[in-house]
Amino acid sequence: MGARVTLVDGLITDCGREVALRKEKEGWFDLSTLKEPYRVEGKKTLGYEIAEQLGWKLPDVIIYPTGGGTGLIGMWKAFDEMEELGWIPSKRPRMVAVQAAGCCPIVTAFEKHERFAQEHRDAATKASGLRVPKAIGDFLILDAIRASHGAAVAVSDDEMLQGSREIGRLEGIFVAPEGGACYAALKNLRASGDIQSTESVVLFNTGSGLKYLECFET
Repeated sequence: MGARVTLVDGLITDCGREVALRKEKEGWFDLSTLKEPYRVEGKKTLGYEIAEQLGWKLPDVIIYPTGGGTGLIGMWKAFDEMEELGWIPSKRPRMVAVQAAGCCPIVTAFEKHERFAQEHRDAATKASGLRVPKAIGDFLILDAIRASHGAAVAVSDDEMLQGSREIGRLEGIFVAPEGGACYAALKNLRASGDIQSTESVVLFNTGSGLKYLECFET
């Protein structure tokens, strides 16, 4: 479509630094996560749709694959708005942020009881949506997790790919590794007793496995 593309040899954080260096001089509008007001407003519809589709009763647990975490932040904002409108009560789902073991700054900060996450050095995971060494909204993610008595958990690439395969076999849905990560996290949290069999749980898948065919080669 005629766009000028700059290929950056690095991670999403390196791209963000390049944008910050060039945006004023080149007259760009920065669309980076949480640098503009619109993305979180779009993401919060995740929360509205959950409430509507479940008859205005929120689930006990929401498990979300967390790179930049805008979806989790947006849902938390939506729940506050809906309560203010009188559509839902004050009870919130326990929010669970899932990250890759090879890139888990939110998990590390959660376990260390820190409000801000340090950048994860040498980040590596096959799930590109989780390959975010430093989220600008880290404190908002952590605030929502703690306020909801939720958790932040990491799973290995092998676990998430196995999760994707299992979802495909059981449900006929070809989910991305990010979706497989949520399923793997659910199994681990069930095994540890942090989620009970009687509780309602919503898992999010944020992409198609068709974008990751190289991960599923036999």
